[in-house]
Amino acid sequence: MQRYKQNRFQQLRGFCYAAEAGSISKAAKRMNLSQPSVSQQIASLEDELDVTLFFRRGSKIQLTPDGALLFEIAAPLIDQMEHLDAQFKQRRMDVDEGHIEIAAGGSTILYFLPRYVEEFRRSHPRIELRLHNVTGLVGLEQLRAGLVDFAVGPLNLVPEDIEFHPIVSYEPVVVTRLRHPLSYSPLSLEEISRYPLILPPRGLSTWSLVDSAFKKHGLSYEVAMEVGGWEAIKKYVELGLGISIIVSIGLTGSEKLEVIPAGAFFPRRTYGVVLRKGRILTPQAKLFVASLVTSDPKQASTPLLSDEPDGQSRLISE
Repeated sequence: MQRYKQNRFQQLRGFCYAAEAGSISKAAKRMNLSQPSVSQQIASLEDELDVTLFFRRGSKIQLTPDGALLFEIAAPLIDQMEHLDAQFKQRRMDVDEGHIEIAAGGSTILYFLPRYVEEFRRSHPRIELRLHNVTGLVGLEQLRAGLVDFAVGPLNLVPEDIEFHPIVSYEPVVVTRLRHPLSYSPLSLEEISRYPLILPPRGLSTWSLVDSAFKKHGLSYEVAMEVGGWEAIKKYVELGLGISIIVSIGLTGSEKLEVIPAGAFFPRRTYGVVLRKGRILTPQAKLFVASLVTSDPKQASTPLLSDEPDGQSRLISE
């Protein structure tokens, strides 16, 4: 049984060549084999399938109904096998089709990636982009499990098995309702701490960065609301329910807010590509990563917000 499986391709090849040529001797010449060898292959195939594949009239052969059925099934398979090497090489070189799996948080998908995605899709319309809207921790889990090709977003702490390739940084800003007292005086941490804050959920990077800044200077602060998503945060700030600390990438310019630079008090947020060390990227993924890391940082998105109320920002939160 095992031997016939090993020889089945050669048997089918001899059978198909003979059927196409109407001659076993021509099939043998094409295969660089002797006629008896090809005749034996076909006879063995008939014996194993328990059918007669050819009507034989001297040196002439003609397919039986069973032979015609087998030829219909086997001919495309033989053709594919014979051209396998060439097709494989061609597909490896053809990077303009396929798909890319990308892990990113909601804020990264909403604010940071649109320009890159638009440009890439215009250049490579047959490559499908699959954006996984996940938290930072889940994104790293997917990356390590091989479920995504790479991740995109901020990465404050880089694990040993991970590579982070920075693209662009954005300045933190304090946002308040229009004509808020903070907009009329020099900004300080002490002044910020006097007003109730609207922050992303606890445990995310923004919260920890804000908490660290205040604790470092021995200041207490009040959190009035925890809200998931920068758009929601900005809405409640507009209503005058508190102030917030966000990142400049999340501002469109259409908000009814006072925007006060706060880079002197809170760290900038750097967005980049997150890769697993040792992971071999597909040609399609390499194309998109190259479009990200070689882009002009000055044109990396309009001034929108860049934080991750919807992701575990200590890792890849957006």
